[in-house]
Amino acid sequence: MQLLYTVNSPYARKVRIVAMEKHIDLTLTEVVLSAPDCPVNQHNPLGKVPVLVLDDGDALYDSRVIVEYLDHRTPVAHLIPQDHSAKIKVRRWEALADGVCDAAVAVILEQRKPESQQSAAWIDKQMAKVTAGLAALDNDLLKKKWCVNETFSLADIALGTALGYVDLRFKQICWEGKYWQEKFPNLAKHYAVLVKRPSFKQTMPQP
Repeated sequence: MQLLYTVNSPYARKVRIVAMEKHIDLTLTEVVLSAPDCPVNQHNPLGKVPVLVLDDGDALYDSRVIVEYLDHRTPVAHLIPQDHSAKIKVRRWEALADGVCDAAVAVILEQRKPESQQSAAWIDKQMAKVTAGLAALDNDLLKKKWCVNETFSLADIALGTALGYVDLRFKQICWEGKYWQEKFPNLAKHYAVLVKRPSFKQTMPQP
């Protein structure tokens, strides 16, 4: 199986971490989405990463579909619980973490436009989503070791990749005079634990 990805995509990083935690070998192909011959366009009509190209040529997207496929591919260390109630809790964490990433990516894309074409109102709206999402995640985490049922799961992976992206893009931004680690201490503590895992170390975003 071949994974088409960009190194700083939090969604692709989530897939890479799941594959590592599940001990599933993937052929990693880093792509440049703006390149005319980018292979992503052959497999995903939306032109987005990650894309998992299966051995039979079929392609899977987006990250939520891919991680579920990988988690059910082997019985080793299920990251999505089999119990329906626990599964919904994990998926809820993933949805909110991905939503934070969606808003953060929207900010970065807007800031890459010529300054005269940028919308300050749009940036403020998306940053408000990032802040609200991080606050909710921080409050939900409290003093728990792991996000759901005290067991490492996809919820922790999704949260960790979201925090990694926030740290990459907004490290120097202050929330009410505090950096994100100070503003959201429960998240900062959890992230410090996650980045010690080999799967997180090997997929760190690049400045």
